Amino acid sequence: MSNVVVLDNGGGLIKAGQGGERDPAVVIPNCLYRPLTSKKFLHPTTTTEEDLTSAAIRRPIDRGYLINPDLQRDIWSHLFNSLLHVSPSSSSLLLTEPLFSLPSIQRSTDELIFEDFGFNSLFVADSPSLVHLYESSRRPDSLLSEAQCSLVVDCGFSFTHVAPVFQNCTLNYGVKRIDLGGKALTNYLKELVSYRSINVMDETFLMDDVKEKLCFVSLDVETDLQIARKQGKDNLFRCTYVLPDGVTHKKGYVEDPEAAQRHLRASPSAAMEPNKEAYRLETIAKTEERKRVDLTKNEFDLMNERFLVPEMIFQPADLGMNEAGLAECIVRAVNACHPYLRPVLYQSIILTGGSTLFPRFAERLQKDLRPLVPHEYQVKITTQNDPILDVWRGGSLLASSPNFESTCVTKAEYEEHGSARCRRRYFH
Repeated sequence: MSNVVVLDNGGGLIKAGQGGERDPAVVIPNCLYRPLTSKKFLHPTTTTEEDLTSAAIRRPIDRGYLINPDLQRDIWSHLFNSLLHVSPSSSSLLLTEPLFSLPSIQRSTDELIFEDFGFNSLFVADSPSLVHLYESSRRPDSLLSEAQCSLVVDCGFSFTHVAPVFQNCTLNYGVKRIDLGGKALTNYLKELVSYRSINVMDETFLMDDVKEKLCFVSLDVETDLQIARKQGKDNLFRCTYVLPDGVTHKKGYVEDPEAAQRHLRASPSAAMEPNKEAYRLETIAKTEERKRVDLTKNEFDLMNERFLVPEMIFQPADLGMNEAGLAECIVRAVNACHPYLRPVLYQSIILTGGSTLFPRFAERLQKDLRPLVPHEYQVKITTQNDPILDVWRGGSLLASSPNFESTCVTKAEYEEHGSARCRRRYFH
């Protein structure tokens, strides 16, 4: 069996390594960046210590689909030659690809792999089936392993997919998609902070860090909005993020990490109706503060932005978006499947993708989903140990299976039959 390279090519991060290993050898952003101190775009590495303030970014993937093959070729070339040190001509490749990828994009991908890099063989898999495979192997006595059926909720960088999986094959007719992911959440956070405090519209890497460290999912939005209006210690959500100065620290940080976690330890009953006079005075103070522009400001406060940003996934209609919320999307996906599968799917919901790492994500989804599901069905949501890497781990497990080579499309088959015919080999 030849050497197998497993490549989870996400819109935000690339996870790559050898098949059969526990963890990927390389995890890097799927982009090129240009810092203010450089005149050309650079490749990200696993240990980037450069100041990324106001760095320009070029991404080959938009909304989950490959739009710039030349840029992707450049990134993959750096990955294979400089980071993984593999020889494509003597290696097979297991590549993850988004569901419902257009035939033109599939042809471009196959050309990159077989003609530009010269890989020996290729297998293309989708994320939901790999997540199901990994969870089945990790929990062999669970219902999803015994029934070989699960519902994978993939909240990634570019989009959110709800995909039923049966016997390790994704049921395409039941897949539902929300055009919201980590990138949209970061952009929304940029807008909120730029409007209320300081212009951060060009600070993509910085606001990604703010989102990952400070945002959380609210279990009761109305109550939390009341808490966010309070002053002083009664406001459990107020926290300060310090911007990098480029001299003493090149990365931003949370000023008081302990205070940023107060909301997780507080009782929900602590929320009370705010004092109207205090609220009126605070509104006046905020109005006056907004009129004064401090060009030397190197920090900003976050309050209700911390839970309003992840709220997009659950209630996108509240922000004027013509999208269904995540709970409604799950119900539609399950109802599209055979009635015999529905009770098993509701009991085998798997959360994956970086956007599911927000605190209380699973609890909020359970709360929103329960009223929409028939009372005779149980709802059980499973969170993965590492939702960013577990897709790659499923691919690594598949690549180490004895019959993996027989399922791959070889370079000779591609040259003889072309991309469209070879694609029929994959079961999705």
